Amino acid sequence: MLSFLHSADWQIGKPYARVEDPDKRAKLRQVRIAAIDRIGQCALDQDAAFLLVAGDLFDSPTPSSSDISTVCQALGRLDCPVLVIPGNHDHGAPGSVWHQRFFQEECQRRAPNIQVLLERRPVVLEQAIVLPCPLLRRSDSQDPTAWVRSIDWESLPNDRPRLLLAHGSIHGFSSNDLDADEENTASALNQLRLDDGLLGQLDYVALGDWHGLKQVHAKCWYSGTPEPDRFPRHDAYRDGVVLAVRAERGGLPQVTPVATAALQWHAAAVRLSSDDELERFEVQLQGLLGDEPGQHLLLLEESGSLSLAGHRRYDALIERLEAQLLRLKRRGRCALTPDPAELKALSQRPSDPLIANVAHRLQSELDDTALVEERRELLQLALAELHRCARD
Repeated sequence: MLSFLHSADWQIGKPYARVEDPDKRAKLRQVRIAAIDRIGQCALDQDAAFLLVAGDLFDSPTPSSSDISTVCQALGRLDCPVLVIPGNHDHGAPGSVWHQRFFQEECQRRAPNIQVLLERRPVVLEQAIVLPCPLLRRSDSQDPTAWVRSIDWESLPNDRPRLLLAHGSIHGFSSNDLDADEENTASALNQLRLDDGLLGQLDYVALGDWHGLKQVHAKCWYSGTPEPDRFPRHDAYRDGVVLAVRAERGGLPQVTPVATAALQWHAAAVRLSSDDELERFEVQLQGLLGDEPGQHLLLLEESGSLSLAGHRRYDALIERLEAQLLRLKRRGRCALTPDPAELKALSQRPSDPLIANVAHRLQSELDDTALVEERRELLQLALAELHRCARD
């Protein structure tokens, strides 16, 4: 039985444009490169004959020379062959990285174990037959696996497993079934048709494109990305793995996900209406992030409302999270709702008539039920700032 690894969607050079801090962007990019060494350790542990990369090794068809050199050096440390196809991000059109002299020279110098499969034809190895379906442009309206249906199967050796290597989406699965979101949209192109007739000739299908782990057939798997790059959309979502596969001719594969992620991407929801709930939320965050928040990214769904004093404490918590986390993405909002005691303390100040008058006018306008939401938010912020000034 053949043992090998299946991975995809490394997207080395990903810019992380939505992360404002340049140091944090640099760390996120570096962690993706560091995952290669963890994959190499997995290859040793699994005694893998080779590693299949099902597209999007790079985030762009023209990565920087620095990324090319770093990747080749890391792949050269792997003690096994690496077979790569281009995906939609690093497609194989003329002028792309795979055709550049610099990449070819770096491979020869640093990573002679890399084999880039740019042609749609069977690759007969000693241990297996690999059927590559490289993307030769970013978006292809034709099925990249179509060429496989014209193979004369009788001409191929029948004593070793047949492995299809492809990058794209499967007919019958929409973005809602997998992991597309507003930052990572799904494509209607590069559709792969894996019918029963074709699957009957194959022993394993190594897929790339979806960044989450997904089994779509007994023989077909998306490995997901080895280092996560998006927030989970549901509790069952899983990424940050490489697949250790054992396959043989005529049998069903044995597939084991092996963890490779260094960073953790979380999604949490909070609805606040009192200071007690804010305290419980802080305890929840401590359990989620532990003592190393610098290794985490958080999507926070916010709702509810807090008093002026509670909101000041909440704002301080958000400020700490934004400083500590690699990224804090916020959705929704926690509204400001002054309690009666706070309003009384602001509007009844004989020694400070200016603050009392401003507080009274702000609250009077807030009581208008026809107030548009943008104006209401502005008035609430003004009232909170007034409360801060009065306390100071």
